[in-house]
Amino acid sequence: MTDALRILLIEDEARIADLLVRGLEEEGHAVRVAGTLAQARQALAEAVPFHVMVVDRMLPDGDGLQLVRQLRAGGDATPILVLTARDAVKDRVDGLHGGADDYLAKPFDFSELLARVGAICRRSRPAEVMQCGDLTVDTKSLRVHRDGSEIRLTAQEYRFLAYLMENRGRVVSRAQILEAVWETTNDPGTNVVDVYMSYLRTKIDRGHENKLLHTVRGLGYLLEDGH
Repeated sequence: MTDALRILLIEDEARIADLLVRGLEEEGHAVRVAGTLAQARQALAEAVPFHVMVVDRMLPDGDGLQLVRQLRAGGDATPILVLTARDAVKDRVDGLHGGADDYLAKPFDFSELLARVGAICRRSRPAEVMQCGDLTVDTKSLRVHRDGSEIRLTAQEYRFLAYLMENRGRVVSRAQILEAVWETTNDPGTNVVDVYMSYLRTKIDRGHENKLLHTVRGLGYLLEDGH
């Protein structure tokens, strides 16, 4: 997904909240749970900001979308994923028009929620230059350089590399890569992740003694500077 996040989860159903907290913390994220709008406002008033919010609509003291509208009206741009048992098109449209970055209907699969949280966080991230060793990825110009020389990548190769760069130093599985880069849980082509990793190795590591792209057998891939 992304680097470790501080997440505000606004959900009053204890079973769902517990499952999400367990799953998100296993991914390395810190989660604060609020069961009501009042608790959410108290959490938001504290000094440490959140990277992303997951907001249920049907809460004991009101509609979570009310809070989203208030935050947006006040200039708060924190990425927000709205959860709801309402699956009508009008409800989804209302959620997006209310300021939500994405909308997920219950019941949902945790892997989809994880992918959507990662996606809205990446979209909201300000332009920056990410670096691993002598490899740089400029997310504003979409240009990649290694040791001062520009590397030409296809759009899909760039998305793959950017995801690895966002998670540099962490092993990411093929399933996580498929969700983040191809936005699917199913391989759209035979060994597509392995094929694109081969493309990246050819363009990034060939000719360099210090290899940055690594395979962690049985787990996935890792972008890391070995020096």
